Amino acid sequence: MKKGRVVVLGIAATAALTAAWMANSIVSRSPEIQEVEKTVGATDVLVASKDINLGDSVRAEDFKWQQWPVDGVTPGLVTRESQPDAPSELSGAVARAPFIEGEPIKDQKLIKISEGGVMAAILPRGMRAVSTPIQEETAAGGFILPNDRVDVILSHEQAVGRKEQMVSEAVLRNVRVLAIGQALENEDGEKAVSGKTATLELTPRQAEVLTLAQSIGEISLSLRSLADAQTDGEAAASIEDDSSTVKLLKYGVPSRAFGVN
Repeated sequence: MKKGRVVVLGIAATAALTAAWMANSIVSRSPEIQEVEKTVGATDVLVASKDINLGDSVRAEDFKWQQWPVDGVTPGLVTRESQPDAPSELSGAVARAPFIEGEPIKDQKLIKISEGGVMAAILPRGMRAVSTPIQEETAAGGFILPNDRVDVILSHEQAVGRKEQMVSEAVLRNVRVLAIGQALENEDGEKAVSGKTATLELTPRQAEVLTLAQSIGEISLSLRSLADAQTDGEAAASIEDDSSTVKLLKYGVPSRAFGVN
């Protein structure tokens, strides 16, 4: 092979290697391609970011935006397009029905305190809201808050022989406090709520017992620990059919009957 041809072939090979190296360098320096998934025909719908119970006061962080098929958006759902500030606007409202995490939010299932009807909205079916006068010294020093559980204690004078003696008995046990004064919810950092009345969640029969007890003597509230706030087998007081006495039942055993004069 002639010397000139060998030189030409060597130059060509060198050029080819150089071109390959340059091409590889360019490819390695090119930006990475990121794939972004986007659902076609979807919109953002406001949903619950956690479970919300009946009567809960909701906050902005209890909501989140979630993609929802446009065809599945029904009237009543809150969309980012129609209400971009919905989380902050709905903050402070009360849930008229429970929500599970991820469930779409509907305006009809929330009620703002300023709109009224909140108490009726948060009462479970079959329960009644009954208020009783309280004082700070007869309500755990003012440290009873909405949603706490309490025992209702009746104090009154009773004839013992020829003398009048003060007696106290628990006439209702483990009942939920709905409100203290006008406060339905305690605010962040608030240690106590002051008020002259306590609104309790009672059954119709318990409401009769409390009303009758108020006419007999002074009512006090005893705050229960969170550890035993759940139903513990203690029976509440019952009222006799003739509406003339209140008989206390402790673990199903009659304890004392109070006559109404």
